Amino acid sequence: MGLRKIFLICLVLAAFTVACAKMDQTQRNTAGEEKTTAVVKVLEPKDAHEFIRANRDNPDFVILDVRTPEEFESGHIENAVNINYHAETFAADLDGLNKSKTYVVYCRTGRRSSDTVSIMARQGFKNVYRIAGDIVRWKAEKLPLAQLKVR
Repeated sequence: MGLRKIFLICLVLAAFTVACAKMDQTQRNTAGEEKTTAVVKVLEPKDAHEFIRANRDNPDFVILDVRTPEEFESGHIENAVNINYHAETFAADLDGLNKSKTYVVYCRTGRRSSDTVSIMARQGFKNVYRIAGDIVRWKAEKLPLAQLKVR
């Protein structure tokens, strides 16, 4: 194979890679308009704790716990909102949230939160964060949980 052919193949592969990366950055809505999707950021638990503390009084900041209500009641991050990942209305519940707000999402170990942030990105959310290791690592690092109410 000649040097020219190798160069052309490399050029085509580079163009394809750039096109794929660009497609990952944008998607089209039903009207055909291009919209930028979220780039999900992962925060270490201690960094997430500081981020949450820094945004304590920010009305455009939401901590989203996607565990079951029973898991949520067993201990959750203070001021978290619970939306049950296993509910039939889960995707619609997410879609009803304000997409311009900043969200920190967690579950127990990461499977549900990972799925959730992918759904949120497809739905057009812009500022989405996940906590690395979710509530299991949060607890292991002895970060604070909301006080549980005694019934």
